[in-house]
Amino acid sequence: MAKEFGGKFSPNTKGDQTAGKRKRRIEVDPAGGRANLLFVPAIVLVATSFSGGAVALLAALIGAASLTLSAWLLRGGLRAEAAYNARKVARRPALPRKMLAAGFSGIGAALAVVAHSDSLNVIAPVLYGVIAAGLYLTAFGLDPMRHKGMDGVDTFQQDRVARVVDKAEKHLATMRETIMRAGDRQATARLEDFIDTARDLIRTVEEDPRDLTATRKFLGVYLQGARDATAKFADIYARTRDTQARSDYLALLDDLEQNFAARNRKSLLDDRSDLTIEIDVLRERLSREGVRLE
Repeated sequence: MAKEFGGKFSPNTKGDQTAGKRKRRIEVDPAGGRANLLFVPAIVLVATSFSGGAVALLAALIGAASLTLSAWLLRGGLRAEAAYNARKVARRPALPRKMLAAGFSGIGAALAVVAHSDSLNVIAPVLYGVIAAGLYLTAFGLDPMRHKGMDGVDTFQQDRVARVVDKAEKHLATMRETIMRAGDRQATARLEDFIDTARDLIRTVEEDPRDLTATRKFLGVYLQGARDATAKFADIYARTRDTQARSDYLALLDDLEQNFAARNRKSLLDDRSDLTIEIDVLRERLSREGVRLE
């Protein structure tokens, strides 16, 4: 019978009480290889245009700049769309990056035709540009065009939540980058567990902005303190491999995770209590109107 391999120094064994508490959520870059591949045509365009003369080279350089800008905008657009899809309540992206990327790809394709054409025909480059832009939109789609899940939500309060959430996400991203300096797998895995718990609280606040007042300290002061503690631990442990510093840091993450999880549970219970009150009020009103609910 198969047996899980582990040992004293394995990060996910029974002796390790802090790592591997939950299944790791694998995060995949939404841009992916297909978006990165679109940086290649700009290089090919310039490399094949040196022998065409000054005008052809100038058109190729401008076209390559357009194609590069298109690929860069597409990466940002795909990531913004993924963040939009991951949230139940979200504003549409302020800048339609994917549609702008399609436009610049069309310009780049048209200039590529000009750079490799001996005639001054304008129709062919325009047609190729339109076709390229259309294929771009077909392959990657449009940007989200409307707000999601914001019916009945106070937009002013939602904007306040967005600012707090953006700052909290920056703290978490900084912590993830900083812990790499320590070079310790257990600390990295433990930090990922805490990040997952913190993001659960973030999602709860996004779905119900009324929780912002109660959670502002968690998403602001506590995360900033955790970020600073992570930086200090990474610097100390990278130089000295101090096991006591490592133990203290893991204990801090344990304490933070328990507090964040408790705050999140309380928010969810408060939401359930509000729902129960609303149902009771509705039943009472229906009862006064002579409607009986079985």
